[in-house]
Amino acid sequence: MTSSLSSPGRVPPAPDIPTPGNAIVGVLAFAGITAALMQTLVVPLIGDLPRLLDTSASNASWVITVTLLAAAVATPVSGRLGDLYGKRRIMLICALVLIAGSVLCALSSSVVPMIVGRALQGAEMGLVPLGVSAMRDLLPGEKLGRAIALMSASMGIGAALGLPIAAAVADNTSWHVLFWGASVLAVIVGVLIYLFVPATPITAVGRFDPIGAVGLGAGLVCLLLGVSKGADWGWGSATTIGLLVGAVVILLAWGWFELRTDDPLVDLRVTARPVVLLTNTASLVIGFSMYASSLIIPQLLQLPTETGYGLGQDMLQMGLWMAPGGFMMMLISPLGAKISHLRGPKVTLALGAVVISAGYLAAVLLMGSTWGLLVAVCIINSGVGFAYGAMPALIMGSVPVSETGSANSFNTLTRSVGTSIAAAVVGVVLAQMTTGFGGYAVPSESGFRTGLVIAAAVAALAALIASQIPNRASLEAEDRIEHPELAEDDDVVEGAR
Repeated sequence: MTSSLSSPGRVPPAPDIPTPGNAIVGVLAFAGITAALMQTLVVPLIGDLPRLLDTSASNASWVITVTLLAAAVATPVSGRLGDLYGKRRIMLICALVLIAGSVLCALSSSVVPMIVGRALQGAEMGLVPLGVSAMRDLLPGEKLGRAIALMSASMGIGAALGLPIAAAVADNTSWHVLFWGASVLAVIVGVLIYLFVPATPITAVGRFDPIGAVGLGAGLVCLLLGVSKGADWGWGSATTIGLLVGAVVILLAWGWFELRTDDPLVDLRVTARPVVLLTNTASLVIGFSMYASSLIIPQLLQLPTETGYGLGQDMLQMGLWMAPGGFMMMLISPLGAKISHLRGPKVTLALGAVVISAGYLAAVLLMGSTWGLLVAVCIINSGVGFAYGAMPALIMGSVPVSETGSANSFNTLTRSVGTSIAAAVVGVVLAQMTTGFGGYAVPSESGFRTGLVIAAAVAALAALIASQIPNRASLEAEDRIEHPELAEDDDVVEGAR
């Protein structure tokens, strides 16, 4: 059947390849873990970066911001390039970029090369959606659902390991060791992809869209820069308003262009399909609710006990308390894949959002102890594990084979936008609801509770959005009515469900 779940092209059979499927999944999951590690690598250094790089705090903050911007711009570009020129080839290029960025950071002693290196590290985030998309081409249907869930969960493992490992290394050795270690991991990722991940079939036709890439990149930079720096520059400042208005104008012009070009970077007609549109909308909201825990709970763990609500943990201890939540994503992924197979990924996505919401409500009740927050983090990340495994399955069951890389990358991008919005909203809440401590203003207990309640409400909204995603059966019925000649083609991506 060529329904709206698969109408643009028949899914090709998994190629006859010598590499075992488990090896492919293991390598791609390791690549996802490594990519996530890069995001948390500098967290233990944030307070010391101005001194380490002999620069101002404002300049040092770009070490964090530039990674976000580079990832947002590079992810959709690498997805489209993967569709056009082969996902394995572009994954290898991403690995080389990661090696270059990590080595540059390891050799840096000033802010400019560090910013450039961190931008290159951010650009490799395209590895994750490319890896998920490659699975559709390389794995048999019965293994696809579990593999997608595992690959998606690998991001949680990387984030979970990143904080305590980075904190331990930063406390006991030179900070340069962090980036030399990242360089070694990047080399291993590249070698493993080269040895164990076969080339995928190239089903896309046409040319790369450089104008679309520049337009989307410019719009995203304006949007994410305005959102991430708005609190520092002032939400009413001319710079912030100019960036946000510029983002709207540029992205509208970009959309107009993409609808009129023959080979768009992102096929907006495909993204407008109900399943894809609602999944991407839910992804944005899930990104918000997922990231809020990373903004609130570490602060609660690290604030001094003298505040009356802080738990007095150092950076390493905080990372260790947060780590089990990441492993829960990995443990829960097989269950999520099974639910998706039996009931459909729409149900898994909605369930994940409900679990996330419940986790935040648990955090409100249990925030007075480290063990209570550990339980809440595990609940939240279990929901994230369900949701992150379901979203690629929904996307890949709804787009042509020739656009899986681009569509998955765009879905990843919507999550990144959600995390940026979360940083802005939670930042405003915690900045406005403060209390005095030791001569400084710190977020108040009511501020943390408000942030947790907002995250719970946003996750509940994600569940509502997910519940509106059309069922596969209804879409198939519509296609049979509109395209009766296609009714006998029944090659939907079963494994992704």
